Amino acid sequence: MSTSVSQISAWGNGLALRLTKPMAKIAGVTEGSPVRVSVRPGRIVIESETEPTLAQMLEAFDPKKHGGEAMACGPAGVEAFADGNP
Repeated sequence: MSTSVSQISAWGNGLALRLTKPMAKIAGVTEGSPVRVSVRPGRIVIESETEPTLAQMLEAFDPKKHGGEAMACGPAGVEAFADGNP
């Protein structure tokens, strides 16, 4: 997780927060990326609404953390017939 001190600036009739390029890269956002903003007294949380790519999900996969093989028992049902062997 990256933390940075920044400053809120005036932008038209509203306020804006500028993200540095490294912060945007870590968050996986670019210009026009959808985000979800949650506000509570003294707290602003900005979360990316961008879906991760398959490559990003595979890069983040850790077999030790996620238990390894999802179906350790072998093919069942339709998968058993996928290679032509009943």
